[in-house]
Amino acid sequence: MAYIQVVAGLVLLVFAGDFLVRGAVSLAQRAGISKLIIGLTVVAFGTSAPELVVGVDAVLKGAPTLALGNVVGSNIANVLLVVGLPAIIAPMTCDAPRLGRNLVIMLVVTVLFIGLAFKGTLGADEGVVLLSFLALFLIYSGMRAKTIPATEQSMCSADDILEVPDSYALSAVLVIGGLIGLGIGADLLVVGAVDIAMSYGVSEAVIGLTLVALGTSLPELVTALVAAVRGHCDVAVGNVIGSNLFNLLGIMGITTIVGNVPVPDSFLEVDLWVMLASAMLLIPFCTMRSKVGKLAGVAMVGLYVGYIFYLSNSEGSAAAMGMEMDHHSEEMIGAAH
Repeated sequence: MAYIQVVAGLVLLVFAGDFLVRGAVSLAQRAGISKLIIGLTVVAFGTSAPELVVGVDAVLKGAPTLALGNVVGSNIANVLLVVGLPAIIAPMTCDAPRLGRNLVIMLVVTVLFIGLAFKGTLGADEGVVLLSFLALFLIYSGMRAKTIPATEQSMCSADDILEVPDSYALSAVLVIGGLIGLGIGADLLVVGAVDIAMSYGVSEAVIGLTLVALGTSLPELVTALVAAVRGHCDVAVGNVIGSNLFNLLGIMGITTIVGNVPVPDSFLEVDLWVMLASAMLLIPFCTMRSKVGKLAGVAMVGLYVGYIFYLSNSEGSAAAMGMEMDHHSEEMIGAAH
């Protein structure tokens, strides 16, 4: 039953997230919002909506480390999979306007988040800091967009990737239906994921880093694959950077205000640094305005597979050690009696 809940939850999240993005993009365009701003905010926030509802739901259900694992795992998957996998199909260009500057912002935010995580627990105070930086980023993006010529802004058009509805009514229906679907899908996914974690004796954090993170990253992956096929890879890379920013600032900002999120030692020792290293892989491509080719794509996907293999092995070893300690304790108790 838990597997059925997880699959049903993921399917709902993917379709509901897609509906929400299409409806929101259509409404934003009709409101006269810049195409570049739509790409950096509406599309990025929309594709991060699954992470948001899953994170809040996980905290409310008493599984906060699942929420943290989901965001960190999603950011890792966004770079290694969402950029790497489409690059195997078609080269991912990194020459969109101001892409390098947004990458620098993402790296600074990642370092800020790691610094806050070393406090051991992310609470409301950290949430306010993260949301404040998100507000500054949105204001900065809006001011920069006014200085970019319309010809350059068209390079980041979300319309090139998404087929959006033409009517206000249909757009509103998609947004409302998407929000409802996200809520139901997140609830199914969290309940199923926690059950699986308990049945296999693995931590909720690892389930968040792997199963849940991969599932909630599907909207970004689908968007990037469609962009690669249609030759608009610059939009896809920009979307990944925007989504990673929203995950750390928006998703974790709201989630930590809802409830405290403890940071396991394993995150401080490995996972947060893997997230930072993954983000840094984009530096040479964005600074040199080069393309992420097939070889680099294969390497990125290989690194992601290696990371998942490491997680499964380390968690398996920890579980086995725990079982061995329990058995040893039982033997000692028996000998004492």
